Amino acid sequence: MSKITNFIEDARKRGYSDRTIKEAFLNAGWPVEKIDSAFQSLSPKFKSKNQVCIFLSDDLMNVLEKRAKKNMLSINEQIEDILRRSTLSFKKSGSASDINDKLDDHLISLFSRKRTGKRKT
Repeated sequence: MSKITNFIEDARKRGYSDRTIKEAFLNAGWPVEKIDSAFQSLSPKFKSKNQVCIFLSDDLMNVLEKRAKKNMLSINEQIEDILRRSTLSFKKSGSASDINDKLDDHLISLFSRKRTGKRKT
């Protein structure tokens, strides 16, 4: 392994994002081709169907970082938790066709709630 790949692995273990690591190399004057080659050599040789790559705004990343810190999670774990909870709530509500079938019942229940508390006279 080369110096650059060892540095990348150590930085990842310490929790630095690939973007931050790449910026550090660029600021130190490393050629982009060598940096990209090192990252490519560390990436898995196969593509997993469970792998997702998303680009987030700085504002959204700040919100996720705060939320992750509050929940004592890494950002990856926080995103995974959000997606897991979203998937579970979708499973509980059923498929899209079930939701459409129950829409009338749901609307009726919204407008025919039992009154609670004292009635005004």
